[in-house]
Amino acid sequence: MLVALGLDSVAESVYRQMLAQPDWGVTQLGAHLGITDTQVRAALDCLFKMSLVRNSMDRPGALHVVSPDVGLSTALARQQAELARRQQQVAESQVEITRLIDQFGAAHQHASTSAATHLFGIDAVQDKLAQLARETEFEILTFMPGGAQSAAALEHARRNDTELLERGVRIHTVGLESIRNDPHTLAHARFLTAGGAEFRTSPILPPRMILADRRAVLVPIDPADTRKGALHLTGPGFVASMLALFTQVWEIATPLGAAREPEREGLTAQERALLELLGQGLTDEAAAVRLGVSPRTARRMMADLMERLQARSRFEAGLKAAQRGWL
Repeated sequence: MLVALGLDSVAESVYRQMLAQPDWGVTQLGAHLGITDTQVRAALDCLFKMSLVRNSMDRPGALHVVSPDVGLSTALARQQAELARRQQQVAESQVEITRLIDQFGAAHQHASTSAATHLFGIDAVQDKLAQLARETEFEILTFMPGGAQSAAALEHARRNDTELLERGVRIHTVGLESIRNDPHTLAHARFLTAGGAEFRTSPILPPRMILADRRAVLVPIDPADTRKGALHLTGPGFVASMLALFTQVWEIATPLGAAREPEREGLTAQERALLELLGQGLTDEAAAVRLGVSPRTARRMMADLMERLQARSRFEAGLKAAQRGWL
């Protein structure tokens, strides 16, 4: 009960027993309380520091226990003084934070009034994501390309997503089909759906995008290297275009819990996407990036398709795929 004043449970028990038996020594206190002499002495040291026990002036060599109305009142006064000091520190910190925010806002006022703000580097992007998590009121729409996500990215995302879900914000995310094969990214997707969000997958995706409350969009400066930073777009034209794009992709994406049925003649959506990408002239490596898989996986998928099509070259595979209506 007296932990708030700085007493642990052992010291409190010793103090209470000394009040009941002021003439008891270390051995008697330890035997009655079921603790060692070392524990009793440590408790007495604590009581000395809090001025709840002192050397007796009437009985040299003995201890005098200070009554609660004196000792505890003094301890309580110290705690109240410490609490007042901490409250003053918090108030001073709030003033300083407000001053820093005002200074930062004034320095970047020209950027904030623009429909497009550059955020250079990962730290600036993470700060903006945290701000969006605090300020978003009803909806977050996200494209999550790149396949398997890093542990650091998933940690930041989970922290922000948890805050959004706890406030009842609707989250719709589309990830690449390949994340179903990565246990950590798949676990994050399931964490979202368990919290009430909706998660779907698509064989290929546009570049990364986050759309907050249909009023602000975050997209990478360089889709090939998201570490360079992002653009924060608030113009109505940007927002409307990104919303239309997200809606189109969302409608054809596969819900996370749905079975992925092969299309015509056993062709999966991911295999169809690979054929289309290679048909556009992309290399195996470039197609693998778009699909969120390794180049080795892309080559294996293509080899399987050539075997099923009984094609001796990729050119012949493309012709036969078109003849079967796969493209």
